[in-house]
Amino acid sequence: MSTRYPFTAVVGMDDLRLALLLNAVSPAVGGVLVRGEKGTAKSTAVRALADLLPEVPVVAGCRFSCDPASPDPGCPDGPHETAPAAARAARMVELPVGASEDRLVGALDIERALAEGVKAFEPGLLADAHRGILYVDEVNLLHDHLIDLLLDAAAMGSSYVEREGVSVRHAARFLLVGTMNPEEGELRPQLLDRFGLTVEVAASREPEQRVEVVRRRLAFDDDPAAFAARWDHEESALRDRITAARALLPQVRLGDGALLRIAATCAAFEVDGMRADIVMARTATALAAWAGRTDVTSDDVRQAALLALPHRRRRNPFDAPGLDEDKLDETLERFADEDEDPDPQGPGPDGQGPDDGPDGGGGGVPPQAGGPEGTGPDERTPASEPERSPEPGTSPAPEPAAEHEPAAQPAPAPGGGAGERGAVRAAEPFRTKMLSVPGLGEGAAGRRSRARTEHGRTTGSVRPQGALTKLHLTATVHAAAPHQKARGRSGPGLVVRRDDLRQATREGREGNLVLFAVDASGSMAARQRMSAVKGAVLSLLLDAYQRRDKVGLVTFRGRDAEVALPPTSSVDAAAARLELLPTGGRTPLSAGLLKAHDVLRVERLRDPSRRPLLVVVTDGRATGGGRDPVALAARAARLHAADGTASVVVDCESGPVRLGLAGDLARALGGTAVTLDELRADAIAGLVRDVQVSRSTRKAA
Repeated sequence: MSTRYPFTAVVGMDDLRLALLLNAVSPAVGGVLVRGEKGTAKSTAVRALADLLPEVPVVAGCRFSCDPASPDPGCPDGPHETAPAAARAARMVELPVGASEDRLVGALDIERALAEGVKAFEPGLLADAHRGILYVDEVNLLHDHLIDLLLDAAAMGSSYVEREGVSVRHAARFLLVGTMNPEEGELRPQLLDRFGLTVEVAASREPEQRVEVVRRRLAFDDDPAAFAARWDHEESALRDRITAARALLPQVRLGDGALLRIAATCAAFEVDGMRADIVMARTATALAAWAGRTDVTSDDVRQAALLALPHRRRRNPFDAPGLDEDKLDETLERFADEDEDPDPQGPGPDGQGPDDGPDGGGGGVPPQAGGPEGTGPDERTPASEPERSPEPGTSPAPEPAAEHEPAAQPAPAPGGGAGERGAVRAAEPFRTKMLSVPGLGEGAAGRRSRARTEHGRTTGSVRPQGALTKLHLTATVHAAAPHQKARGRSGPGLVVRRDDLRQATREGREGNLVLFAVDASGSMAARQRMSAVKGAVLSLLLDAYQRRDKVGLVTFRGRDAEVALPPTSSVDAAAARLELLPTGGRTPLSAGLLKAHDVLRVERLRDPSRRPLLVVVTDGRATGGGRDPVALAARAARLHAADGTASVVVDCESGPVRLGLAGDLARALGGTAVTLDELRADAIAGLVRDVQVSRSTRKAA
């Protein structure tokens, strides 16, 4: 087995290390969701945790890792009354993004079940992860039905597999850890809530700390075994501390005062449901055990809130997770227990107070040999130093912009022309009617257009190509019935052969690629008008988020068009680019359509099963791009029509006199046109029908 990077050698990442250790102490906390930019050692820290967990006693030969002290009475490999005990290292099982449902929950051999009446079950990753860690890298890219199965198992502590009336249940209790890059798309709020804790990670801006990260990584890559050996003492000490905290956990007292502060905090931040209160209580208890105390303090409650509440406060996908610490402190002070003697420092990243650990360091983590000048094996390093304020003459890291705050006006872009205006705020988003792609697709599961999917209503049956996943029982019986006499059937059972099996075909919904082509020219530059346009696009982005689409953004103004955002699953990234969009200059409509055509052409090669929907937001005017801009725009539109791209033109023309140019563009695209007012859900009842009728009319012509 390859050598893992030591957990205690991770530099910085205090919140991440603490959250992982708290879950190691008390798996009932509910796991950790780690959010952060790429290249921030999210996966490295998670994988390193497995080596710190104590050995697991198991029933020898049990594929489901039953505990000899209390074996699962319903274990498929049971009963285990007289089975010998054994011990093994805690497992860390990784769930790949592209895993199938059978790989996750296990597979039943339907052929043997029908022909022999035998429950032949092959355990999946949930069984492998029982009493260990289940790690999902890029959890936001998993298909929704896999996430639902995963989180249901995590909540119930067991996994159910059922295929056509044949079912198997087994225990599945594990520490669930997910990592994600928010730039690649968000998890739905209801799924975020199922993770106990969440932490945000980012690369350090301190040069000394970055140097130490590089130095340690290079040393590990040169000789992993030797590097890991240097940290054996620290790893062993941390492993012993986890064991001690687990033993102390049942003795920790969660008093009424601490419970009141937990309830008051959750109420003050208006979190939904009661899961936040329960997770905070378990986290505060684990914090006390980790610090070696038997009473929960106000500082434990505060730290628990910082870990358990930020991701539960999102109200829509464009809200950034976060917590107002001033409001948190005010709430805790209002419900403070006067008899409590709070620890002003609270637990450090490894749960120790200011005087705990070697040399008084919070984590007691020594540097690797050959660290920064002046450090040795027993001296502190940037990994255990508190974060420092910016030195004189240096600039602090920029704070994130306030949500929905109007952006500063950017410098005019080349070709923008005189009269360019800065970005304006988007109007309030509204609920839109569904836009769908006509026909039947085969793309990734979603909630927009009709498609053949793994889940949905059964529409027919086919012979299976490869492994059977969804049995069509009626069709299988019909195929086997005529051959029973020839096969010598003598009893009540049905003689079934492999050729008799039929795979169910199902119809559900798919996610699409929604590509926005937004006119940002001078004709759109009236502030009220552009605000309404941005509000409409923001509304469609919110709809795309809810329907699990990929989105892209093309803008055109001045003399050219640009891809403001390549196709991505991150609708909040698209919303951020939209917020910064300036206006002004001429209207190169043909350039915008051609740029959109190029984007869709590349995406068809990358993901041919994901069908596109082009949404053009414009007033239809064409005043740039050649001698006859209107004819050029019509020619570019016909390219999309020839490719069969479903399209909608959002007509932004306003005023008493309207030229109807957006309608002409929609006809050239073979799509439909809708005004901004008609885009609202209460005024757009016939839009989906119109899109489909326009497509059918074009085919007939």
